[in-house]
Amino acid sequence: MPIHTLLMILNLAIAGLFALCYFNQFLYIFVALFKKDPPHKGEAVPHRYAVLIAARNEEGVIANLIDSLMAQDYPQEMFDIFVGADNCTDETARVAAAHGAVVYERHNTKERGKGYVLDFLLSSIDRDYGADRYDAYIVFDADNLVTPDFLTEINKTYSDGYRVVTSYRNTQNYGESWLSAGSGLWYLRDSRYLNGSRHKLGSCCFVGGTGDLFSREIKEECGGFPFHLLTEDAELSSYLALKGEVIGYCPTAEFFDEQPATLKDSIRQRTRWIQGGVQVFRRYGMRLLRGIFSKRFLTCYDFSMSMAPAYFLSMLAVAANTVCLILGAITGDFLLTLLQTGILVAACYLFVLFFGLVATLSEWDKIHAPTRKKLKGILTFPLFMLSYIPVCIAAIFKKAEWVPVRHNGVASVEEVCRTKVKK
Repeated sequence: MPIHTLLMILNLAIAGLFALCYFNQFLYIFVALFKKDPPHKGEAVPHRYAVLIAARNEEGVIANLIDSLMAQDYPQEMFDIFVGADNCTDETARVAAAHGAVVYERHNTKERGKGYVLDFLLSSIDRDYGADRYDAYIVFDADNLVTPDFLTEINKTYSDGYRVVTSYRNTQNYGESWLSAGSGLWYLRDSRYLNGSRHKLGSCCFVGGTGDLFSREIKEECGGFPFHLLTEDAELSSYLALKGEVIGYCPTAEFFDEQPATLKDSIRQRTRWIQGGVQVFRRYGMRLLRGIFSKRFLTCYDFSMSMAPAYFLSMLAVAANTVCLILGAITGDFLLTLLQTGILVAACYLFVLFFGLVATLSEWDKIHAPTRKKLKGILTFPLFMLSYIPVCIAAIFKKAEWVPVRHNGVASVEEVCRTKVKK
């Protein structure tokens, strides 16, 4: 059999496995576009919240988040802001306190990561304020900004009976680079087409690590926040899904996240995600796969496919094409073999382009960037996703550890929204 024919068969088989793993995400497009959001069950009851912010050397951005929280239309007496200043060497603690937050400083270089900081914050709050003072806890990253009605809106979904709720994740710096646009478009798609569809179908959503709410009962049942893998959000989501918890989604609770705009920061962040996803799959993957054959079919299938399969299939595709190209060069079948690789790359580009196009058009008014950068973001979204392949390779050799990503941030939600009118 000619090498190019062998590669064609291998690529078709890998493409078939991709389709099998992610066919539900194609169906989610129709659910998101044509199925209505479930109505709220009644009038929302005010609840008392503790807002938790894990911060390490975030003196340049944390004041903006706290100010946006202080500007909420939710009753001020019904929420408090707590900052965990984690091994900071700058003025994060002072700045946060000056803007109205309660600050707890943490000094522990052995246990590194956001999960440890959240666990530290919860134990500190329980000690100083009592374990039952707050009905629920809302987690934000230090570089975030929240819309004035965020707490009001997420409180409505929490009042519907969900013990864990995630929200609509938008981007501050969408137009800064093709990398920030790619990451921002990924999160818009994740919010509208993945979590939005899961919520409409009554399935379990996936928390994103920021903009998430969990109840006091969840804290008590878990014994704090014992989720310390590199991607603590995926770990928490998988743990709750296996327990039968249904995580809700609030599309009207919007916040803005800053995305990495440089290749170095983007690779660093995504390497951690990939390594963390593999960690979570090792811990929960087999139980999730077994759950596919239970009444939790959709959730377990969805969660299983959202973690490691793309990583392994990408590595398989790279290995198959690399080996066949080498064999093709040796046997004189290089050009036809290269053509098969080109066909695979082109097919992947068009496939991802379709998802990016749909997400951009439906969320057009939510993307705060000039029109030309929105259009550019559609074209470069497949490149962003394809760049995961070298990141996957780097993740194999890099030590798995939590490394902070630098943030620049903008001053306010109003400043973010003004960017879309610029040319």
